Amino acid sequence: MDIIDTIKEQIANNTILLYMKGSPNAPQCGFSAKASQAVMGCGEKFAYVDILQNPEIRANLPKYANWPTFPQLWVAGELVGGSDIMLEMFENGELQTLIKDAAAKAKA
Repeated sequence: MDIIDTIKEQIANNTILLYMKGSPNAPQCGFSAKASQAVMGCGEKFAYVDILQNPEIRANLPKYANWPTFPQLWVAGELVGGSDIMLEMFENGELQTLIKDAAAKAKA
């Protein structure tokens, strides 16, 4: 399986997926820290991939996603965006709705 197939599989198999530097409990950059806090603040379980431990994903995901930076949040197979977009959506309540709806559909 090549790395693009791996990325596609991760996105398909995880309703809420955060590609970040480090882990939610030990983020390795400020943007990843803010992003993971916003996602955790939505109250649903989510998966994450530490791109620092996965250099192939770090190198190839920006091309696949057509999004140059990390972190990246994927919900229900769609790229939501990076930390600025996540924080803006969290502040106006959109992120909570998006994540809760996606989690509810996945459980149904």
